[in-house]
Amino acid sequence: MLTRAQYADLRRGFVPDDEPPVDDRPMATEYPESADGEPIIEPDIEPQAPASATTLNEWDAGDFIDMPPPREWLLGNQFCRRFLSGLLAPGATGKTAVRTLQYLALATARPLTGQHVFKRGRVLLLSLEDDDTELQRRIAAARIHHGIEPDDLKGWLFCATPKGIKLADLKDGARVAGPLEAMLRHVIKTRKIDLLGLDPFVKLHALEENDNGAMDFVCDLLVKLAIEFNIAVDVPHHTKKGLQTAGDADAGRGASSARDAGRLMYTLTRMSDAEGETFGIPAEERRLYVRLDSSKVNIAPPSGEATWFKLIGVRLDNGTPDYPQGDEVQTVIPWHPPKTWDGITAAQLNAALDDIEAGFPNGQRYSDASAAADRAAWQAVQRHCPGRTEPQCRDIVRTWVKNGVLIHEDYDDPVTRKARKGLRVCTGKRPS
Repeated sequence: MLTRAQYADLRRGFVPDDEPPVDDRPMATEYPESADGEPIIEPDIEPQAPASATTLNEWDAGDFIDMPPPREWLLGNQFCRRFLSGLLAPGATGKTAVRTLQYLALATARPLTGQHVFKRGRVLLLSLEDDDTELQRRIAAARIHHGIEPDDLKGWLFCATPKGIKLADLKDGARVAGPLEAMLRHVIKTRKIDLLGLDPFVKLHALEENDNGAMDFVCDLLVKLAIEFNIAVDVPHHTKKGLQTAGDADAGRGASSARDAGRLMYTLTRMSDAEGETFGIPAEERRLYVRLDSSKVNIAPPSGEATWFKLIGVRLDNGTPDYPQGDEVQTVIPWHPPKTWDGITAAQLNAALDDIEAGFPNGQRYSDASAAADRAAWQAVQRHCPGRTEPQCRDIVRTWVKNGVLIHEDYDDPVTRKARKGLRVCTGKRPS
C-alpha cells in the first residue's frame, strides 16, 4: 500500500523500481487511514488517471415523503448520537465530577443526575490529565455514594488515561490526524461504544488553540467519529480567565470555532452571592453548589431553571498504615433550589395580605420600595411564611404588585405628615 507521499511521487512520475506498473482503473474516492493520520492508497489504484469529478450527494427534498427518524438522545439534553457536546467550566468547579456521574448514569441506566436516561449506553472515558489510579478514585467515590456495584459497570464503562498521544498533530508543518484517532476508531468499533468522553479538550491536540482553522480541524475529526460510528462525543473544556457568567457561550478558552462546532454546549458555574442569599445558603457553603446551563445564549435563565448539583466528599476507606485516614474524593449529587411558592398555602398568603391591608397601628401603610425599612411589605410575608428568605419574600410582593393583587394608593402619613404611597389589597384577586 502507498502513503500519500508515495502517491504524490507517482503523480510526478517517480515510480520506484520495486513497484509494479499500474493499470488503468479509476482512483478510489474512499480509503482507510493509518495511525499517523496519513491516508493509505491501495497499490492497484491508478494514480496517473485524471481525478474524477466529486459529487455533493445532493438530494431532492420532494423525494422524501416519510418523516426522518428522531434524534437519538442518550441522557437528558446532554448527549445525543452524531452530535458533539461539551462542558465549559473554570478549574476546581466540579466539571469532572459532574461529567463522571453523568457517564455513570448512562452506563447503569439510572437517573443519578436527575436527568432522563433514554437508553443504556456503553461509555468510553479518556482522562487526559489524571492517571489510572486517580480516575479509579473518582469513579469509586461516585460508586460508593450512589450505591453502584462493580458488576453494574462491567461491559458498560471503559476507561483509559493516555498521555502524549494526540487526536490531532503537526507533521512537517501540516495538520494531520494523530495516532489517537486510529486507536479510538478501533476501541469504538470493538467495544460498541455509544458515548465517547474526552477530558479535557486542550490535552486532545497539539495545535494552536487560538487558531480557528486548527480548532476546526480538531472538531472535524470529532464530528467525523460521531457521524461515522453513530455515537455521541463529549469534550469538556476549560474556560478562559476572568469572571464567568452562567450560560456564556464565549466562556471557553481558545478560538471560537471550538465553541461553534458543538451543538450541545453547557457551562458549569459556582453559585453567586446573590443566588446564595435568595436560596438561604450560608456564604461559606456557596462554593459547594454549581449550576449547569445551556450556553446557546449569553443570557442566563432564571436561577431556579438551571440544573443544580452539590459537591460532596466521599470517604473511600482505603487507609494504609502510612495513610490511615485514606482518601476523601469529590463527587456530586443533584440539588434543587427552594421554590419561592412551593409549599405555601393559600391561608398563609391571605394572612400576609390581611396584615398588609390592615397596615400599622400608627396609621402608616406597607410599601414595596427597596428603602422602605420598617414599612417593607416583605416582612409581613415572612411572618406567615417563615421558611422563606428575604429575597424570596420580596419576590412574592413584586409578583403581587405585577399581578394587581397589591395596588399603590396615595395617603397622608400620620407620622411624617407627608403624602406617601402605600399598598392596599385588591380583594377580588386574593389567592383562593
